[in-house]
Amino acid sequence: MELHFAKWHGTGNDFILVDDRDGSFPSTDHDLIRRLCDRHFGIGSDGLILIQAGREKDLHYHMEFFNPDASQSFCGNGSRCAFAFWRQLMGDDPMSFEGDHPQAWFTAIDGRHGADVRGGDGEVGITMRPPASIERITENVDLIHTGSPHLLVRVDDPEQVDIVPEAHHHRYNERFRAEGVNVNFIRWNEDLARIDMRTYERGVEAETLSCGTGVTAAAIDIIQGGLANDTAVEVHTRGGRLRVETFYERSGEMPTAVTLIGAATEVFRGTITI
Repeated sequence: MELHFAKWHGTGNDFILVDDRDGSFPSTDHDLIRRLCDRHFGIGSDGLILIQAGREKDLHYHMEFFNPDASQSFCGNGSRCAFAFWRQLMGDDPMSFEGDHPQAWFTAIDGRHGADVRGGDGEVGITMRPPASIERITENVDLIHTGSPHLLVRVDDPEQVDIVPEAHHHRYNERFRAEGVNVNFIRWNEDLARIDMRTYERGVEAETLSCGTGVTAAAIDIIQGGLANDTAVEVHTRGGRLRVETFYERSGEMPTAVTLIGAATEVFRGTITI
């Protein structure tokens, strides 16, 4: 069997994209998924994404996301790449227009999302599911669920963190060992009015250059903590810059709408025999 695929990245978070609108990809073959994501014996990526037919008549498509270990969760950067890939497959014709942005609606493992084009520089905006709450673990560690569970560990300088052993201290403790948790080391950079961060991702079990749901969690944590003076926050990861926009109906409560914005870039297309 020959599998046609495309490789995309969102601020260094890279994914294998497959057009599976006919439902022919063997998505229950987890050994295959792990092999395709393997950077030594496969294509190599931070995850595999299937673009499938919309599951309701008002939905443009469904995004099925797999981590490199074949586990599943929602992926913010992956969803931005998925939308850009879907646009490439379909063109702009089937997209609805609300305001200034062509917009599509899709589902993922955590429910319904919207996606739109932001300007002419390849940026994509994805609506995220707002978290219900923030759990304070310790004075410097919070837990937020933004489609995937994220620990936000506030540090003086993320670049000075020995990230794998430090992340393992949280990822494999008694509470999170079974389900897993993503671990983000963040700081509010007052001089530049931005968040600097690094992320260790469960499922990948390594540092990734960027993580969309982690960036979203970090932005909400900083805004809710009163460090940022705006409801829109710029976040710098090792893979590049992202922006998170939030909307609050009432001051002091959790946001009712969250959008993750950043570039989605095609790397190459290929065919692999499986």
